[in-house]
Amino acid sequence: MIKTDVFVVADNVYTPLGKTTTENFSNLTQNLSAVKRHGDHCAAFFGDMDLNDGTACTKFEQLLIASIADALKQGNIDAADSHTVLIVSSTKGNISLLETEENSPGLQERIALSTSAKLVAAHFGFVNQPVVISNACVSGVVAIITAMRLLRTGQYETAVVVGADVISEFVLSGFRSFQALSAEVCRPFDKSRDGLNLGEGAATMILSSHEKYAGSIKVLGGGISNDANHISGPSRTGEELAYAINRSLMDAGLTAGDIEFISAHGTATLYNDEMEANAIGLSELQHVPLNSLKGYYGHTLGAAGLIESIISIRSMKEGLFLPTPGFNELGVTQTVNVCSSQLNISAENILKTASGFGGCNAAVVFGK
Repeated sequence: MIKTDVFVVADNVYTPLGKTTTENFSNLTQNLSAVKRHGDHCAAFFGDMDLNDGTACTKFEQLLIASIADALKQGNIDAADSHTVLIVSSTKGNISLLETEENSPGLQERIALSTSAKLVAAHFGFVNQPVVISNACVSGVVAIITAMRLLRTGQYETAVVVGADVISEFVLSGFRSFQALSAEVCRPFDKSRDGLNLGEGAATMILSSHEKYAGSIKVLGGGISNDANHISGPSRTGEELAYAINRSLMDAGLTAGDIEFISAHGTATLYNDEMEANAIGLSELQHVPLNSLKGYYGHTLGAAGLIESIISIRSMKEGLFLPTPGFNELGVTQTVNVCSSQLNISAENILKTASGFGGCNAAVVFGK
């Protein structure tokens, strides 16, 4: 059976490092990081960026709108086309309203991700019901895979995939309870890693199955799994993430030998990095160069998979892959090839991985 090609036609990365993908990538190549010290932890927060669009939208929704607007303009996409679908990815959405508003049925409805998705859809005139993906920290990658699958069915021709999260005291307290926050810039896969940094951000990827985009980067395949190990602790073996990786390769019609770079989840927590390294080894990808961008952006939760995929796609186009900030000495049992400096390679196919609470795992393959 011949699969429909799915092309990446436009994108936006909206973070404390910049309002466009180009601005973000330029700052990353200069080794600039948005991660700063905030009290007892390091994180990447927006400063006094003017996001007020004159509506009653929250900061979370304004981030979604700002990111989508730039991507739609780039791609000259008509949101009101009946063959276009909006997919929204987030882990926490407007949960911060619980800190400032009195709990009530009205507040519960306002906090619902479906409410935010409908507000954003109405802002741009999307006519189809938006799809919401909220599956912990794999949400962004799963949203891309969901879009790919919807376009393959022929139900839609264009998918606007957007993800965002903002960091509230609610989110901070949760990660503090796990003692997972680092007081320094995080060190993915490093022997001295001691926890993650959180970050705020948004990103949009527009996908299309229209043949006029032939020649663009493609979403070649994706895989999703759940290890059912623990509500917050990942699998100790990495077998389930390896399963998602292998499913993504099979879906793409590729083998491990075809992958030339990996954009890892790389949170810099003890257990996640160990599990991810095991999965990469089980997938026979241990020699493939990889990076984690968490030292630049922090962990942006529902936006992470999108931000890191888009930056990796730009790396493919530029032939310039970024290092892993904070990495000095390998500190995982399974050997993996962590980039510690910028790498100039012409990659045809790259892999993006993600894992999250509840044992969820996802992997997606992009190719030329």
